[in-house]
Amino acid sequence: MLTTQQQPEVIVNPVTGDRMTILETGEAYSKIRFDLPPKAKGSPLHYHTEMSETFTVLQGCLEMEFGHKGNRRTLYAGESLHVPAGVHHSFHNPSDDWVAFTSENKPAAGFEQFIRSMYGLAIDGKVNHEGMPTNLLYFALLLKKADIVLVGIPRVVQTLLVNVLVRLGDLMSVERSLVKYWNKDVK
Repeated sequence: MLTTQQQPEVIVNPVTGDRMTILETGEAYSKIRFDLPPKAKGSPLHYHTEMSETFTVLQGCLEMEFGHKGNRRTLYAGESLHVPAGVHHSFHNPSDDWVAFTSENKPAAGFEQFIRSMYGLAIDGKVNHEGMPTNLLYFALLLKKADIVLVGIPRVVQTLLVNVLVRLGDLMSVERSLVKYWNKDVK
């Protein structure tokens, strides 16, 4: 957990231009500030089986898709949206200005490892032009750690595929390649 004496850690994704500032961290709860550049794609439609998220816009506007495909809401500075576990959601910046928002995650186990790895892999040039890992073994492990289920792929197929890839990754010690991002400043 960050104390008042510690400076928040800021990490920039050189591929997407996003910035993340880790405000509070822990297994049960995390709070991360994200700054997305104009027209940023954000996240694909997904959900978490156990984690809930609360998005609060600090500056600009953030378009959220949640509940079911096509159900959209634009959040402005001072507005929040709570997304319970199991609810489909995505976000992006539709505007010509930067948007700043926080994401509060409960429980947060694995989420910080996911986001640190995504930014670290981008810094190391191991992602595609949209910021997604080019190594499927990395991607599967990170999806599992962050409790992320992508919408559009039948869950049974996705679960099977992710579990097979994670198991293959275990045999190849893939997690060792990602550990360097988890507790290290990868600015």
